[in-house]
Amino acid sequence: MNDLILIFFLICFGLLFYKCFLLITKKYNLKLLIDNQLRKLQAFHVSPTPVIGGIGIFSSLIIVLFYFYLFKDIFFFEYLSFCSLFFFLGFVDDIKINFNPKVRLILMIVLLALLIKYNNFYLEYTGISFLNSWIRNSDFFSLIFMCLCFLFVVNGANLIDGYNGLLGIHSLIILVNLFFVNYLNENSDLALLLFFGILTLINFLIFNFPKAKVFLGDGGAYFLGVFIAISVIKTSIAIPTISPFYFCILLFYLFFEVFYSFFRKLIVEKASPIYPDKKHLHMLLYKILLKKNKNKVKSNYYVSVIINLFYFILIIPAIFMMNNGMFCKFYSIIFFLVYFFSYKIAYEKIK
Repeated sequence: MNDLILIFFLICFGLLFYKCFLLITKKYNLKLLIDNQLRKLQAFHVSPTPVIGGIGIFSSLIIVLFYFYLFKDIFFFEYLSFCSLFFFLGFVDDIKINFNPKVRLILMIVLLALLIKYNNFYLEYTGISFLNSWIRNSDFFSLIFMCLCFLFVVNGANLIDGYNGLLGIHSLIILVNLFFVNYLNENSDLALLLFFGILTLINFLIFNFPKAKVFLGDGGAYFLGVFIAISVIKTSIAIPTISPFYFCILLFYLFFEVFYSFFRKLIVEKASPIYPDKKHLHMLLYKILLKKNKNKVKSNYYVSVIINLFYFILIIPAIFMMNNGMFCKFYSIIFFLVYFFSYKIAYEKIK
């Protein structure tokens, strides 16, 4: 009964929150919470838009965690600590206090190292024998490995958060997948938390897709990246029969977008990998669509539909074979090849 009450409350809270905040930002012209930088390098919106999505999602998480603690005597401290600190790190940027990218990266690494160490939050099995050995035999290497895992996913989430619904729908696919994995394997507490996370995300998407009335902002993007990373790690630990490579497939787009971009800038273009550019896969696709239909708004949300539909279709075989390590290893290579050739084709088209 309590679960049903919380479901109803979260739906009402989310809808009222965004409605009220939109009215407040318009009435009082709260420029601090509005993205009006239409000419910045990675801006693809055509009108000033409130960056309050992250506030709504973060507020909902606090309510959910309080509910778990109060009614189920479960304290998800990893979620509270990681998500809170990373939300505020991103939110600082949302309210126009701009960090130098290098300073922000250093802050991220320090925060992650402290949080991982304090929460004793480590993976023990990766599916790669030499990595398993290094992780088990070296606390320092294990810490570095976990920091890198979080950095790739969190920055991947922030990187693709430029188009209406792109990160939101992508996160929704991942969280729904993790929910069913946990639910079917009777890991009920985490499954319920993920279900509440899905409801919260749907509330946001109502106001973000197809035409965005609100944006996640950096705070919301960092929050989702961390939430997904923690959920994947906790699922992997709780259900060891699932191949670690299945989770790699699930996180492939977030992870590899950063990985590929890093080495493209550093090796091919001889540029700094830290600073933004307009050569990511979703940006190239946007340029191709814009050439065809000449409509910025439609091209914006078409990017989200195409990439997420393609991703969803691609992960279906892996869903049915998640316990087969050999298949998932092979399928990870397929994902890499699909991404690489998709990028190559898109890049050639906009030349």
